[in-house]
Parts: sequence; C-alpha cells; structure tokens
Amino acid sequence: MSLKASLSIPFARWIHRQQVTAASHAVEVQQKWLQRLLQNARATHFGKEHDFSHIRDHKTFTQKVPLRDYEALKPWIEKVVAGEPDVLWPGQPIYLSKTSGTTSGTKFIPITKDSIPNHIHTARNALLSYIATTRKAQFVDGKMIFLSGSPELMKKNGILTGRLSGIVNHHVPGYLRSNQLPSYTTNCIDDWETKVDAIVEETMNEDMRLISGIPSWVQMYFEKLLLRTGKETIREVFPNFSLFVYGGVNYAPYRPVFEKAIGGKIDSVELYPASEGFIAFQDVQGEEGLLLNVDNGIYFEFVPLDEYDRPNPTRLSLADVELGVNYALLLSTNAGLWAYSIGDTVKFVSKNPYRLIVTGRIKHFISAFGEHVIGEEVDGAMQIAAREFGAEIIEFSVAPQIKPTTGLPYHEWFIEFAKKPADMDGFRHRVDELMQEKNIYYRDLLEGNILQTLVIREVVKDGFIAYMKSVGKLGGQNKVPRLSNDRQLADGLTPFISPGNVSPV
Repeated sequence: MSLKASLSIPFARWIHRQQVTAASHAVEVQQKWLQRLLQNARATHFGKEHDFSHIRDHKTFTQKVPLRDYEALKPWIEKVVAGEPDVLWPGQPIYLSKTSGTTSGTKFIPITKDSIPNHIHTARNALLSYIATTRKAQFVDGKMIFLSGSPELMKKNGILTGRLSGIVNHHVPGYLRSNQLPSYTTNCIDDWETKVDAIVEETMNEDMRLISGIPSWVQMYFEKLLLRTGKETIREVFPNFSLFVYGGVNYAPYRPVFEKAIGGKIDSVELYPASEGFIAFQDVQGEEGLLLNVDNGIYFEFVPLDEYDRPNPTRLSLADVELGVNYALLLSTNAGLWAYSIGDTVKFVSKNPYRLIVTGRIKHFISAFGEHVIGEEVDGAMQIAAREFGAEIIEFSVAPQIKPTTGLPYHEWFIEFAKKPADMDGFRHRVDELMQEKNIYYRDLLEGNILQTLVIREVVKDGFIAYMKSVGKLGGQNKVPRLSNDRQLADGLTPFISPGNVSPV
C-alpha cells in the first residue's frame, strides 16, 4: 500500500467519526439547519415574502412556506436565472445546473457558493466511509473514472451553466486530479457513442481501480471495452478494478449481468445525488439503505405519499417519520430551494441511524386503474423472478396497455435480456405473482377481471440504447423511466421489439 493510500485511512476514520456523530443526533442537527437556513435567507425576496424572521419551528415553517414543485417555484427561479440577486438566497448562484424535467422542460437549479460543498464533500465522504469501514484504500493508487456529462459550461446572464456532473468535474480535489479519467477533451465530446469509444481507447491500458456511473451506461462502456480488447471479462482488462460507484437506478436487477461482465463479485457504493442536493449515500457495506445527509446544507421534510395530492398534505420533520412508509421528499437548501418537492419517493429502513431507500418517482407510476404500482415493486419482482429463473436483465420498463386489440387490458413489460429464462411463460407468470404479492390493488384488478396477466415484450439487443438515442437522451445522466402511466415510451419502444415476441395476448 502506498503512502497516499496509507494516509487516507486515518483521514477517512476522522471524517467517518464526524458522520457517525451527526447521524446519532440527526433530529437535533436538522432543527439547527432549519434555523440556519431561515436566518441566512431572511432578507431575500423570498424570505421577506414568507416572513422568515418569525419562523421558529417546523410547524410554523409548514404554515408560512407551502410545498412547491419546480413549476410552482419557477417565478422565483426565473428571476435568479435573469441575474437578479437576493431572490431565493443571498447574492447570486455561482452555477445553474441544467436538467431535463418530466413536465417542466428544461429546469435550471441554482447552486450557490454555500451549497457547492454539499455536492463535493458528500461524494468524498462516501468514499472515505468505504475506506474507514473496510480498510480498503488501494483504489486511490490507481485510475478512477466517472462516466458523466460534458464539463463544458456556458454563461446564462453571467452565471455558469451546465449539467451537474460537468459542474462537479471542475471541483475534483487536486490530490485526485492526476487519477481522474477520461481527459477533459474526451469528456467534452457531445455524441455519447463517440465519447464512449474515446474513453475505451483512453482507459484500456490504464490501471483502472474505481469506475463510477449510471449502471446502464457503464454496461455499454464494458461491452465496448471487451469488444475492443478481445478479453472475456473486465478483470482481465483491469486486474485491480475493485470498486463500482453508482447512483440513479436500483442496481440489484442488473448486478448478475455486471458481475458476469466483470468476472466476479465486486464492492459497490451507492450514491443518491441530485441537482437539488446530495441527499444520501451508502456508508457501510452489507447494510440496507443509504445514510441521510443530515448535516450538509439541507433541511428534509417528508409527505406521506397517499396525501401528496391533497391541498394541505401532512409534512413531517425527520423526528416523525416511520419505517416502511412511502414518502414524497421535500428539500430546503442553502441553494435557495424551499419546501421543494424533488419528485422522488423514499422509504426509511432504519431510524438509528436514519437510512432510506429510493422507491420511485412521484410522476413515474402506473395507476391506469387505481393500482398505483411504484418502482420499488417492479424492481423487486424483476430481481426475484430473474434470480429464480436464471435470467439476466439489461434493461426494462413497464407501461399500461389500456386498449388492446383483443381481451382485457394489461401491464406491458418491455425487457431486454442478456440471458433469457428457459421457461419464458413461467417467468412471466412468476413476475405477475410477485406483483400481486407486492400490490394488493393490482391483485384485486386481476381477480375482478379488470386486468389480465401481464405481457412481456422482448426488446432486441441494444434496443433501449437505440430508443434513448432516437429521443436525444443517450448517455450522461439520462435514465430509462422504469414506469410510465401513458404510452409514450411504450410506443417509442415498439420498433425495437423482437420479432419472436414471447408473450401472446
């Protein structure tokens, strides 16, 4: 172990102890953050309009500051984007993170001088927690890669603007800069397929030890790397590859495909970053859930999902959450977001410390008949069925078919297999059984002859990649929606269905 790796261990333990201390006093830490945020923003336009000077506790905060999504907060954000100071947070943001919204088109999320450490330090702390709890630090001696968007930034009314991953790229600590790949020039390539080819050429002879990115795009990198080198596994290309860092989607359904490509099991660290703030991260190996980032510029609130669409839903502070309940997640941050609905749903699996899992998206669900199927349910059903039937999944997405040409409506599962189950119809019925176990409303609809058993459409190899390319969302931080309540994605996938469709209707 090098001096650099050896020195990282005591530093990692020091940082990890700070995290443990904050996590053990999470409720008190969160209360202090609420007061700090309100105090700092009391003189802003938003703070004056919402009487921040007279808010003393969570209850008063919920009375004076309503829940808002991007569309509702947009009038203030537009002033920020126009260059007006002191709107949501003192001064002007140093960056605008550009992201694609489900209903809002392009969104611009402010990142301030006060909030940028949330993004940078949390990613660092996740890796330091891994080192502190495993004593595995050898990866710092080799090369590291993060498959991300372009670091090229443009100015919008004097404010640097770009994708979050590109913004963060400018803040990689100096002691890691020499380890970082790909090069800045390669990272700036716009076309994703050309970029991945360039990354393959740049990395295939390097000592890669840490690889990070959204699983589906890392899988594409792996396939191109193996094709280029003629090797059978990633471990043959990178013998010292030891840590996979990911976020954005549930990794579990993809894990068998990854481990087969890699050539064995590998440690992984899950992150929960967003343009709005770095929310949580995996702090220990082998424990379910991600540690909530309670002491880094964010005040969290939680709305029971079944109340989200009510005029005045219940808004809980961290002190009042319960295990196993689906909540819509709200953030108030030192970037100037206030009671902001990020669009994600989460569920706590531990309160000592507070650990959660991401269960889906508020707008990504299927409820064409009142079933309200969520991402956690389809991910779980797919993972179990694939394991039982020896199937390997590359990608999948689910949508309702309300008006079939014959028979009852059904849920339509579009699946790209790396390895198909030997008994496809048995696999289909097992997925359906698991969905009925996980969602009683879905079961009632089948028993009441409102729906028929789900249908599987086999997607051709690289079909999802071809679809994402066709809609201009290939690569970067773009993800295939797991669930849709309409037919837009399903209809877009239709040209990529295998001629030997396995699930007759």
